[in-house]
Amino acid sequence: MDGASEALLQEIEQLRREISQHDYRYYVLDSPIVSDAEYDRLLNRLREIEAAHPEWVTRDSPTQRVAGAVAERFAKVPHPGPILSLGNAFRLEDLRAWYDRLIRLDDRVRAADFVVEPKIDGLSVVVHYEQGIFTLGATRGNGEVGEDITQNMRTVRLLPLRIPQSPDGPTPPKRLVVRGEAYMNVADFDKLNQRLLEAGERTYLNPRNTAAGSLRQLDSNLTASRPIRLLVYQVVAVEGVIPTKQWDLLKYFKDMGLPVTEFAEYCPDFEQVLAAVERWRELRTQLPFEADGIVIKINDLRLAEDLGYAGRDPRGAIAFKFPAQEKMTRLLEIGANIGRTGVLTPYAVLEPVEIGGVIVKQATLHNFDFIEEKDIRQGDRVLVKRAGEVIPYVIGPVVDARDGSELPYQPPTTCPSCGQPVERDEGEVAFYCVNAACPAQLVRNLEHFVSRGAMDIVGLGIRIVIQLIEAGLIKDLADLYAVKKENLLEIEGFAEKRAENLIQAIDASRKQTLGRMISALGIRSVGEVLANDLARYFSDLDALGRASVEDLERVEGVGPNTAKAIAEWFARPANQEVVRKLRAYGVWPTSRSRSAGENGEHASGEARPLPLNGLTFVITGTLPTLSREATKALIEENGGKVTDSVSKKTSFLVLGENAGSKLDKARQLGVLVLDEAGLLQLIQEKGE
Repeated sequence: MDGASEALLQEIEQLRREISQHDYRYYVLDSPIVSDAEYDRLLNRLREIEAAHPEWVTRDSPTQRVAGAVAERFAKVPHPGPILSLGNAFRLEDLRAWYDRLIRLDDRVRAADFVVEPKIDGLSVVVHYEQGIFTLGATRGNGEVGEDITQNMRTVRLLPLRIPQSPDGPTPPKRLVVRGEAYMNVADFDKLNQRLLEAGERTYLNPRNTAAGSLRQLDSNLTASRPIRLLVYQVVAVEGVIPTKQWDLLKYFKDMGLPVTEFAEYCPDFEQVLAAVERWRELRTQLPFEADGIVIKINDLRLAEDLGYAGRDPRGAIAFKFPAQEKMTRLLEIGANIGRTGVLTPYAVLEPVEIGGVIVKQATLHNFDFIEEKDIRQGDRVLVKRAGEVIPYVIGPVVDARDGSELPYQPPTTCPSCGQPVERDEGEVAFYCVNAACPAQLVRNLEHFVSRGAMDIVGLGIRIVIQLIEAGLIKDLADLYAVKKENLLEIEGFAEKRAENLIQAIDASRKQTLGRMISALGIRSVGEVLANDLARYFSDLDALGRASVEDLERVEGVGPNTAKAIAEWFARPANQEVVRKLRAYGVWPTSRSRSAGENGEHASGEARPLPLNGLTFVITGTLPTLSREATKALIEENGGKVTDSVSKKTSFLVLGENAGSKLDKARQLGVLVLDEAGLLQLIQEKGE
């Protein structure tokens, strides 16, 4: 071999080492040290040399991650050792019983330490290395024989084709066979589905099935396009010396460049295991991947081996299973709820199914576009998920379970409550009932109108709201102020004192601020914060109602869609009647405001700005005389803005007793701190 060829061979080896190191830093450590352009330059140079000298291409070269030809079928592969499942525990009592059984078998367990690892919901795989080079990848199969998916495994970026990839890593054993889990992160899965959706292709139901299906594709080009990840956790066979403790083994894997979980936890005794289980119940939803439990392993692998097996389950480890968050059931019917702003939200009526200890009979379907995109039909078998305490939702249909009796769904053209036509704005997902007199909307609107963050009418809950509507006393929001004590006494459940208290609460709400009134009206896209911003620009509801879309867009936080929604609300005759009646009933709050008009003129004819205009406040702790709600109202009445968290935009932190972390954050950012007296003094000084 001449000198030029020898130099090229040295270059090719150097390139392979460099690229492998960069792969390790990028995909395993998430800490790249070169730009994408530099990485591409190295890889392209390697490809260039290999193209000129195909006889130098090796199976561990980074260029060999590319997908190959379409396979006709997967060959069967015997495993060098049994790939077993674990016994399950569902309660802490089950874990204690497992621990007690082990102690009776071997008293050394009493002094044992443990390792806790997440039980990732993915596909179990077996990976072979010979002389540090990846040679074979297989599915678990029946535990004794799996399927050869080597070509597909080559496309998994976290799988090193040659070890070690860490500069100071240990020398790999002559032969090493490890077990791991192939999976997808939830965020990667969501991005994949979004990409498929935009391309008009079929989307997938969950990360686990998608990862498993991708690795069992006969066309490895498809596998290469999927964001599959890998974590290893067990030695199946080895020729060489390896650690005898599970905690050390995970570090050994990592030092060799093999991907391991960052969420493993060392527990010095069994009581710490129980404490870890309790923590993991809460941590489950914070993981980047789906986990259906945690695995508890005796750290001493020799002791675990000595404990043997119970049937085909190794005694030295056990899986603590979380309550299922996902179940399959039948979708019986699709209905629609009407919200207070008239939005129609579809929901699924289900055959009752237990999920996470709760019987689920209904689940949200998000919106009508979701039903169309997923092709969800009445009568489908569907996957339903309930994560944490959130409302159960339908993931999608099980298409393969269809028998032809399922009925495609069409969105309603009329409101299910009032029968009036529904509308859909161009570019929006939601369908709306725009009938202000819609009974379903009236209940929700009135419930919102009297709520604590709006007009705050104490003692007027949704049950009484429904009673008032059913009694014919209320046809719109303003009618609430026409209700008399004698009207209430005719309603079931009302006695003299209760009726008097409610009338007093209704009368007291006439003094609420303009910001609360605007929020209470339930205008689409206008929440509590924006309502207060509007109250700083407009002196009363008449001034707000006269504002054009252009005027409204000049208010901070009001975009084109929100401006349009506000203008349209005030343009509807039924809503104009509500405003007229509110004024007639004496429910007419005003504010000293600055105009949103061109000339900056005051909407009510005054030119005086509010004392706290342009200032943002955060309230923390308990103040001496003012409640949190009263403090917030005081600030907003004087033109200030109240937010929940301290940031660089915060002008003042209003501090009371028993303050939390907000005070520390304010000090870090240099935010000024006021007590109650200081706040009152600030308002007085700026108002002079």
